[in-house]
Amino acid sequence: MTLLLAVAIVACHKEEQAVVGVAQNAVNAEHKAQADAQAAASLLEHQRAQLESIPLPAKSLYINVRDASSWANPFLTVNADSVTLRVNSTEAAPGTSTSAKATGTKSSRSKAARRRKAQPRSEAQPHSEVKSKTEVKLRPEDLAQALVALPPTAWRYGRVIAIAESPTANPKDRPNVRRNVEQAMQKLNDLGIVVDEWPVR
Repeated sequence: MTLLLAVAIVACHKEEQAVVGVAQNAVNAEHKAQADAQAAASLLEHQRAQLESIPLPAKSLYINVRDASSWANPFLTVNADSVTLRVNSTEAAPGTSTSAKATGTKSSRSKAARRRKAQPRSEAQPHSEVKSKTEVKLRPEDLAQALVALPPTAWRYGRVIAIAESPTANPKDRPNVRRNVEQAMQKLNDLGIVVDEWPVR
């Protein structure tokens, strides 16, 4: 009888320890979830603050852009498991540096200056810059940081980004692609970025 009582007491103690352990694990998990949520909110606030240096978009600059290749701002193509970010960059054309313009005699520089002054701006402008396009494949969770890292010159229209479903996505992946588009749009809105969805205008 005494032995049975001892066994029952030990079993009851182990059960209590198990319950306590489960409860403690639940508390730890809740604390971790709260800490992760606070960290995510803090990161989002920091990223949003960085992007606020980019002015709000001027819709008049892009309302008539109908061809994706002519879109000057960042363009996001969404796939089933990734996103592709296309960025346009602008650089000074070779031969337009100050040192290059300063070469030659005073007379030749004066003549060149008169020619440049007489030349219409619309003709001279293409020679002052070179545009290039870069495409980067990203994980959806890396999109925000990639946008924060872009230079101000990438945002020609202001703080607006175009987004579209990948035209090459497998038809069976369309539901996942659409879900990723909606999640990306929510993330962009949280960052304070205006979204221009293609082909819907």
